[in-house]
Amino acid sequence: MNKWLLYIAMMLLPGVGTVTAEAPDTDSLFAAATGHYEKMDYDQALADYLQLDEAGYVSASLYFNIGNCYFKQDEPGYAILYYMRAQRLDPNDEDVASNLTFVRQFMAVSMEGVEINPVTTFMDSLVAPFTLNQLAWLASILFIIFILYLCVIIALRYGGIGIRILGYVLVIVLLVSSVMTTYKYRTDYMREIGVVVAAEANIYSGPGAGHDLEFVGSYGLTFTVERAEDDYYLVIFENKRKGWIAKDLVELL
Repeated sequence: MNKWLLYIAMMLLPGVGTVTAEAPDTDSLFAAATGHYEKMDYDQALADYLQLDEAGYVSASLYFNIGNCYFKQDEPGYAILYYMRAQRLDPNDEDVASNLTFVRQFMAVSMEGVEINPVTTFMDSLVAPFTLNQLAWLASILFIIFILYLCVIIALRYGGIGIRILGYVLVIVLLVSSVMTTYKYRTDYMREIGVVVAAEANIYSGPGAGHDLEFVGSYGLTFTVERAEDDYYLVIFENKRKGWIAKDLVELL
């Protein structure tokens, strides 16, 4: 199959994106972890939550709770990582957004001078309230409605001005939803996005400590991975600065 046809077909399929795998005794383990958290036994709560995570259980609430545990243990880098993972699954959760904003206040380094692309900024704001699954379902439903519309007007030979306007509207809405789905998929799943989780991270001009030190970063900085070489990633930070950073200082979403 032509690769572009395959790509379009993937965009129109519902359920593209996150797959949830159920862990054994999920409910009881989650409840036990929550009980430990309420008793301020954050070590045990985190261990239980991470057991669910390692078993393949995917949940915005799980990631949110893991983020809370890491914050309580003074691990803000990992807290930001898990809040971002939770936000990817549930972009409209106000508690996740609030905690993420709160933890980021304590970041030791911020990347100034971000190059703002108005088109990218607009698209980001447009797709931000939706998950990839939601957009994929929307595009699929609109596609089905459009096919039914074509079948009806062909079978019944409708051709009035109102019918044509409806057709134009359906085409426009379908195109917009497809573009949004494609953009969400490209930005959230085709790019490798990472977070610095170490308190301090050296960024070099090449893949190793023997190269020139470009600058020193800290936890919470986000980046896009360009490529990997040995134990280092070549990354692009939010202000478009590039550099090499050790893999053990970061985590990928």
